[in-house]
Amino acid sequence: MLHFLLVLVITIAVLVLLIVRFKVHPVMALFIAGLGAGLAYGYGTVKAISTFVTGFGNTLGGIGCTIIFGSIIAMSIQDTGAIKSMVNFFIKLFRGKCLELTVGLAGFIMSIPIFGDVTKVLTAPLAAVISKRKKMSMSTMSAWTTLATDLTHSMVPPTPGILAVTIAIGADVGMMVFWSTIVAVLTYFIVWLSMKKWVAKEWIPPREDFTKSVEEVTSDDYEHLLIKEPGLPPVFLAALPIILPVILIAGASFAGMNIAKDTPVLPADNPLRVFLSAVGERNIAMFIGAVICIITGFFMKDNILKNSKINTGEDNKNIGEILLNKWVGRALTIALLPLLITAMGGGFSAIIRAYPGIDALGKAISQTNFPSLLIPWGIAVIMMIAVGSRTTAGMTAAAIVLPMAGGLGLSPLALALLIGSGTMVGSHVSDSGFWVASQFFNLSTKQGFKYFTLIQTVGGVVSLILVSILIGTGLV
Repeated sequence: MLHFLLVLVITIAVLVLLIVRFKVHPVMALFIAGLGAGLAYGYGTVKAISTFVTGFGNTLGGIGCTIIFGSIIAMSIQDTGAIKSMVNFFIKLFRGKCLELTVGLAGFIMSIPIFGDVTKVLTAPLAAVISKRKKMSMSTMSAWTTLATDLTHSMVPPTPGILAVTIAIGADVGMMVFWSTIVAVLTYFIVWLSMKKWVAKEWIPPREDFTKSVEEVTSDDYEHLLIKEPGLPPVFLAALPIILPVILIAGASFAGMNIAKDTPVLPADNPLRVFLSAVGERNIAMFIGAVICIITGFFMKDNILKNSKINTGEDNKNIGEILLNKWVGRALTIALLPLLITAMGGGFSAIIRAYPGIDALGKAISQTNFPSLLIPWGIAVIMMIAVGSRTTAGMTAAAIVLPMAGGLGLSPLALALLIGSGTMVGSHVSDSGFWVASQFFNLSTKQGFKYFTLIQTVGGVVSLILVSILIGTGLV
């Protein structure tokens, strides 16, 4: 067992050095570290490579279609202006108050199926507009927008990283969607209530290129704060492609839950359960969301033609080609990086899981007095600080935790929640999200540490406490 731990520590150190010090791309770094670990564990070249490739393929098969369909939904949101409709909805809901929550909650919803960095890019200009109109500091707008996007990015499937972790751990995806959403929502509002005055103390202006034609609003009428643009979709249609897949996935899990021993909510042959099991399968649910985007796109032709030209530089007048071809092409470009990093993380995970006699590690840990729930959370924290990628950190933590799961006395759902929570902690200069947030929200590096790293870390600790409560009450 000492050999296993020594190789694991060295492998993680090599992985960190490759990514942080030598700037090796995470895709290549994960392969090198994984292959090296396999050789050090005595698998031999052929077995090490075959184990890695099998893990890569299994992970890619589990999350590939989901990521692609989520990226198509992202293209729809970008070209239809759906995110603006969602921001307007929250401005009306709060009657022009708590404006920092308007963009944040829209980003919270949008980041469920869409990669977090993409969501930051799409929400930052809107946060800048709100900042200019009501003279609100970007410290406030950035803190609550990025916290929202990264909570769902870290914890709520079908976001690629946590979806892969959920599958690897063996947790029910629908139950993970349900409980992680509850934890993420509560975490968001608890952190906001406790730190909103602190983040507002420093004045940071919005980026000028986002606010050139924006005028300050002195009226108390919230109607003057609305983002007025012709052709914006109704908020129901704007959110439907995101919310419906989540509801379908969770609904399928609820239908198969046992309300008593061997007594499911709906019998296996019940027509409603059969239907929910079909449409609630994660790939089908996300495909339905993508289809809704394409269908509704035909009814928003003018807006899509205008925004597509702005976003791509191509003056394409064929709406069918944009929806059925260009959206897919752009989506594949966005999806490629999370697809490959997540799949490589699966290969790395497979190398660690394949070590003979690894179950002894779980038994050894279970015999200590160390709180078992801190182990998966702590490993995820360490990996996040080390490698700076929530996907890589989560997948590596899952690989380390899975062999010891039996000795921790925690359910797969609890393990997945704890790992997701841990990846909220310690984002810094090694995380692409740190630089996206700093650049697009007009923060210096020091300000990024204050309003991104620190706020996210507090979110990780609060979510740990909430998950601990769920574990203690036997709900997960």
